[in-house]
Amino acid sequence: MADARSSLERNHSDAAVSKKPVKGSLQNRTPECLVQPIIAFYCFLGVNILAAAYSPIQDCDETYNYWEPTHYLTHGYGFQTWEYSPVYAIRSWLYISFHAIIIKFGSLLPFVSTKTSEFYLLRGVFALICSGCETRLFYIISRSLNPRIGIIFALVMLSSPGLFHASVSYLPSSFTMYSTMLGMAAFMDWKGGLKTAQGIFWFAAGGFVGWPFASLLMLPFLAEELLLACLSRQGIETVTRIVDGTVRSLLALALEVCIDSYFYKKLVAVPFNIVWYNVLGGSSKGPDLYGVEPWHFYLRNLLLNFNIWFILALSALPLLFLQFHFSHSSTSTQTRLRNLVFVLPFYIWLTVFSVQPHKEERFMYPSYPCLAVNAAISLHILLSAMGSSNPRAIFSRIPPKLKLALATALVLVAIDAGALRAVGIVTAYSAPLKIYGPLHGLIPTRPGDTVCLGKEWYRFPSSYFLPQGVRAKFIKSEFAGLLPGEFSEASHGFGVFAGTYLVPPGMNDENKEDFGKYTDLSHCSFLVDSYFPESQTTELEPHYVLEKQKWEEVICVSFLDGARTSLLGRTLWIPGISLLPERFQRKWGRYCLLRRRHEFADPTLSRSKTHGDQGYVSSDFKRPVASPYPGWSVETTKPLPYRPFRYGPKYHITMGLRTMQWDDWIELDNQFRKFHSEKARRIKERGNKCCKTAPVAFDGAVELLEELCDYLPQRYPSLFRKTPAGMDNLLTKESFNIFQRPLSEDPMAMAARMVQDDLAIMFEGPDGQYYLLAGAILLAGFWRLEDKFGMPLSEIHTSGDVPGFKEKLEKGMNNFFRRVKPESPVLRNNYFIQVDDNLAWSKSIGDEDAQGIGWNTAEKDQAIQHHWFRSERQSLRRLPRSGGVVFTIRTYFHPIKEIAEEPFVPGRLASAIRSWGDDVAKYKGREKYGKVLLEYLDKKSEEQQARGLVDHGGEFNSYPF
Repeated sequence: MADARSSLERNHSDAAVSKKPVKGSLQNRTPECLVQPIIAFYCFLGVNILAAAYSPIQDCDETYNYWEPTHYLTHGYGFQTWEYSPVYAIRSWLYISFHAIIIKFGSLLPFVSTKTSEFYLLRGVFALICSGCETRLFYIISRSLNPRIGIIFALVMLSSPGLFHASVSYLPSSFTMYSTMLGMAAFMDWKGGLKTAQGIFWFAAGGFVGWPFASLLMLPFLAEELLLACLSRQGIETVTRIVDGTVRSLLALALEVCIDSYFYKKLVAVPFNIVWYNVLGGSSKGPDLYGVEPWHFYLRNLLLNFNIWFILALSALPLLFLQFHFSHSSTSTQTRLRNLVFVLPFYIWLTVFSVQPHKEERFMYPSYPCLAVNAAISLHILLSAMGSSNPRAIFSRIPPKLKLALATALVLVAIDAGALRAVGIVTAYSAPLKIYGPLHGLIPTRPGDTVCLGKEWYRFPSSYFLPQGVRAKFIKSEFAGLLPGEFSEASHGFGVFAGTYLVPPGMNDENKEDFGKYTDLSHCSFLVDSYFPESQTTELEPHYVLEKQKWEEVICVSFLDGARTSLLGRTLWIPGISLLPERFQRKWGRYCLLRRRHEFADPTLSRSKTHGDQGYVSSDFKRPVASPYPGWSVETTKPLPYRPFRYGPKYHITMGLRTMQWDDWIELDNQFRKFHSEKARRIKERGNKCCKTAPVAFDGAVELLEELCDYLPQRYPSLFRKTPAGMDNLLTKESFNIFQRPLSEDPMAMAARMVQDDLAIMFEGPDGQYYLLAGAILLAGFWRLEDKFGMPLSEIHTSGDVPGFKEKLEKGMNNFFRRVKPESPVLRNNYFIQVDDNLAWSKSIGDEDAQGIGWNTAEKDQAIQHHWFRSERQSLRRLPRSGGVVFTIRTYFHPIKEIAEEPFVPGRLASAIRSWGDDVAKYKGREKYGKVLLEYLDKKSEEQQARGLVDHGGEFNSYPF
């Protein structure tokens, strides 16, 4: 042991200055490289560029967990998996941000003109980075171990199908593979001093930014450092290097925490979350939910992807022990230790992941360089033994030419098998990268078009393959797990990239299906489908390709039919020549992009509908996905304080329209129970007096139901849940089935139960006017649906004596209704004074079923406690399919005495009431309450002014609040 300690002390001390090759089994004094590093780099780059251009995406995680979030950062929309929900936060935005920045800058290049070119640009960058890392490790192996080992390492890396795909995959495991190469190179390179800090940093960076478990590969190198430190009495230097590397690593972790916390809007350490979910998540969670494989899965997979090289890699440790035992050369203890350290990482990785039930091919990516090193060392040992001049050695009895032939054949078989498998995979499975090409010019598309994915959802290559504005959607298939949702596109008032921190609806970490992720087949402009002649159909997975009357083929590309192709044909590329027996021939299906035939489009969705002289043509516009209302609760979320009145002296009669943000379409609050109960009572008591749909408007009313069942679970996921039939109310336990026929009740009554708003839909008639043909008017206070139903827009207003309508509003309102677009919703607010506390109907003006009622029948000068402030928030939007214009009328109802306590409100409201002209005053009934109300408001305003609350000209007023 003393001799061993002496040797280690000497060699470890020398390394601190300049580590020279130690004579032994793997290291010698031959030239540093048999091939110049720049030549090796070009070889690596050539193969990796081919991979970037042709390698299919083999893992749907690459698409949905990495390409789609990047698409969100670069183009504003994309699919979102549950891992990116801030509730779970087990994916790093630092990793995504690096690549989004590359794409953003790359898009400035003249040849990067489409989203697809952005995709291939980033793959090209992957190829460049991987080639640099491979070259670095090749050079260090050649210099520190043996040039022949370096050449064999390069051959393994160049010829293996596993590396062909991993090199350009947009996956943390590929990033970790890059960092593993740099980390190994740092630990191997003793020239100029030990580079422990660099090695620790690269392995830790791969662990923090990529995949935390990759740090396992560093353990043998750290163990070597610690052992050498103990035996060489250089503990302080070793600790210094380790601390240096640790500090560098912690800085990388700090950067990641900062970036991720910025995006998630909370303090989060993604590596910790990943480990917690995968290791400590509990029996009902964790990766096993996504499938388990037998212990030998990786043995079979690596044999397919590395063939002979994998067998050699597994043989490295036994061959080293045999060499140590039988070698007659003088090999130091340190050299033997180093050789052992170099081969152990692959065994550790393979063992640890083989015992895990959940297995995926990409989990092996970080160990691929380790496998290549092991294979190179094994072949080097064998070649050294075959070239031995020792007459007692077994290989010395074999003729030299035969040994050369055997060695050459071994290498050529490995290279050829790897090339045949790589070509086989590319030719068999590249169709998903090809079928979207016609959408970029050959086939006309427009924003709002949808490309639907059913059973082929997991092969979607990403939104980078679709034109801008064309969205991918999911239709129900036999898959019953959790599909990705969509990042919220909220912008106004939510800051930058709000989709990264807003909690998406319908997400869970238990792989439970969420029906809110699906769209109806009738909404699909295009459809992706595969067809294999002997495959079985189901109700959810028919052969759409064969439905020629409904769908036309845009493009179909051959796709390997694995069920009918032999094992050999699935494993390697086999030329399609007639000389081969039929059983060895590769069998093919078709992978197709289909376009809906116009004449067979859903009659309620895609047909052109013409109303009157102006005409309305159905639009394919789809409302953006709503982001969940931040912190919304049916118990605690208060009504918004709308106070839509301004200081006088002038009262302007206008429509008062302003742009509506899509997230804000429907407003719910903690008065939902009260409104819902009151509506239910009135539907039961008054029926079609309050809720009615004309037969011609039925499709439009159903479209409104569809819109509500889509929007509400997105915006208020704690109150509503999307279902295949429609939607469930989680509070009232109501289930809304909007697809059954006949419906359980009038569609407008059903819609009314979903929201706190009253609802009305106007449709264009043959004369070009818009008619009220569907409504649920339950809480209007002063007007009745039965009085207005079927009236045109102008008559609705003139019959109600709306002030200034003919002179100032009619022309503009009619023009607005004709021109309003589905993508341009608007809002307006108004207000009234009511002298009773009945939300649904103001009994102070008379009985709801009486005739000739109005302010003229109301009692005058009631006490102030009977005065209530009634505010309406109205949204107007056109339904894209039917063309109907939907009004939502949300009433906010408060005692005057309550709002008069608010700063500046009594003075502003009094000024507004006094500013009404005679016609407005008559319409709003000021004569009946003006004296009492204004006296009270003036008094409250004076009290506020005495306390120093003075609003000079409305400087504290932000309309409509």
